[in-house]
Amino acid sequence: MLPIKKQIVTDANNQPVAVQVSYADWLEIERILRQRQNGAAAPNVAKLAGSITLSEDPLQYQDRVRGEWR
Repeated sequence: MLPIKKQIVTDANNQPVAVQVSYADWLEIERILRQRQNGAAAPNVAKLAGSITLSEDPLQYQDRVRGEWR
């Protein structure tokens, strides 16, 4: 991730309404977005399939852990 210096602008109720970034940072953001739109492929996550093994069914784990909160 790019280290982008930003300033958040708030209204009278201290609610965020805008974000200001430097023009140089904005140009870099636009360049990156343009590359993605021009066919830069998304990472292939299919190659990661099966790279981990689970010791418990994810839904059973979720149910068990949430049961601990009660």
